[in-house]
Amino acid sequence: MNEGDERIDLLHRRLKEEASAGGYCLNPDAGFARELVKGLLTNEGRFGYQACPCRLAAGRKEDDLDIICPCDYRDADLGAFGACYCGLYVSPRALSSGKKPASIPERRRAEKERYAKKGPKVRTHAYWVRPPRLAYRPIIRSTVI
Repeated sequence: MNEGDERIDLLHRRLKEEASAGGYCLNPDAGFARELVKGLLTNEGRFGYQACPCRLAAGRKEDDLDIICPCDYRDADLGAFGACYCGLYVSPRALSSGKKPASIPERRRAEKERYAKKGPKVRTHAYWVRPPRLAYRPIIRSTVI
């Protein structure tokens, strides 16, 4: 067993323990689950964080906080569909039913919508000026970047 397989096994075990502690299960298809874990480790090496392997990551952690595994959409997907978007996590109800989960729609908003709320970046800085015979007062300047 090489180092890569050991890292996959270690993360798989850790995720399985965390899932059971949270009332969830990992996908019972071990080969499929291991491939997803491998994708998490690949993204960790690429970006520095474990972005969902089934979504496109921007490569900036602040833009991808919602898709760092377990993603923000996991609980809603498990409740509605019995599995998360990528299929790594499965609800106990879905496992006991024996049915395969249906296709799960993407809950993450499109990139344009995510960035539209933020607006332009503004750099604000303050400096102090002292008009003649008056106390110091702050002057705040904002510049659109």
